[in-house]
Amino acid sequence: MHIIISNSSMEPIYEQIVGQVKSMILEGKLQEESMLPSVRSLAKELKISALTVKKAYDCLEQEGFIVTVHGKGSFVAPNNKNLLQEELRKEVEAMLEQAIRAGRSRGMEDGEIREIFQLILEE
Repeated sequence: MHIIISNSSMEPIYEQIVGQVKSMILEGKLQEESMLPSVRSLAKELKISALTVKKAYDCLEQEGFIVTVHGKGSFVAPNNKNLLQEELRKEVEAMLEQAIRAGRSRGMEDGEIREIFQLILEE
């Protein structure tokens, strides 16, 4: 599993891990029931605290992306199509919010922004 940690990022390290693992799952790079590296081995590989990796894995498990079997390890959860669709929808919503903020910060009215979205949708 290839994870890149940016120490200069404002995003906490555990959130960087969560985001990258989610992306790998959503893109199909990590298949259903694939075993993830152990907390200790990933911590050693990334040169970070095992507690940070544990926090990331706990977050991924809480969100339904992985399951942990005591004594066996952590695995990619069986595909939940609704969960995956919701995660993709949240990503698109975030991009749209960013576009709207960009338009407003450049002095555009909401009506102008709607017109632009409508034109793009018609293409």
